[in-house]
Amino acid sequence: MSRDLLGSLDRAVARLGEALNAPATDLNRDASIQRFEFCFELAWKAIQKTLRPLGIDCASPRASLRAAYRQGWIEEGPWLAMLADRNRTSHTYEETLAQEVYARLGGYLPALRSLVLALRGANDESAGAG
Repeated sequence: MSRDLLGSLDRAVARLGEALNAPATDLNRDASIQRFEFCFELAWKAIQKTLRPLGIDCASPRASLRAAYRQGWIEEGPWLAMLADRNRTSHTYEETLAQEVYARLGGYLPALRSLVLALRGANDESAGAG
């Protein structure tokens, strides 16, 4: 997989963490949600690219998450919740929904960080096998 994509994901997760550590304002809430959406998109695309050399082709976020779960890279529960929140926030904007999602973002950080480590390991293994 492109190290650039994995590096972008790693940096995006770090930036989400920074946003979540900042004071809770409406502006920061909205920025945090946007950073979360960006992290999620990079995450499923990084999963997709890491799976491709294994002969597994996933055309959607949900298919990528299922395959990553089967590989042992993620735990399904938090990721399905993230997918649902990403779908909700990217297609609509409601103040109440934004507040609810923002409250959950800190709980998603460990899963995102864990994925970065898992993908690094998977990429290191495939590089060593080649």
